[in-house]
Amino acid sequence: MNRNLIAVLCVLAAGCTTQGQVNPDVMQIATAPLTCTSKSQCDAWWQRARTWVTSHSRYPVATATDTLIQTAGPDGGKRDLSFEITKTSNNDGTSTIGFAAHCDSGRGCKPNPWEAGADFKQFVRGMTSGAPNAASPSASGQTPGVTGQSTTSPTGEPVSQ
Repeated sequence: MNRNLIAVLCVLAAGCTTQGQVNPDVMQIATAPLTCTSKSQCDAWWQRARTWVTSHSRYPVATATDTLIQTAGPDGGKRDLSFEITKTSNNDGTSTIGFAAHCDSGRGCKPNPWEAGADFKQFVRGMTSGAPNAASPSASGQTPGVTGQSTTSPTGEPVSQ
């Protein structure tokens, strides 16, 4: 909990630096809201979210409900991402799916949390094949992550790159 608070504060204070640049297109995809507009769309997207998490996480799914998908981890000092996916109902009848990725390494996360977030959102929207790619732990040529280990904001969008 304290690490997450420190990471968020570090980002808010602009005190964290990246070890590599994130492609602006990736950043745009990663920060775009993931909002479903009907029950059938939300149900389909939620299933796709679970599929993505189970195929991209090195940690097992620890919790899977109608509003939360959470993996185990992160393990001490490891660069592997753990994930927390949330589904929140909005007042207008839509739902927003939030994405958070965390690691526990001072050397940054691998894969890059921004790239994982972008890949997740594209997959959930049905815009990718779903094969592990930029967000896959085994993919090569990754842009290194950041020293801060959290990639979520109060709105559920990635923030700490």
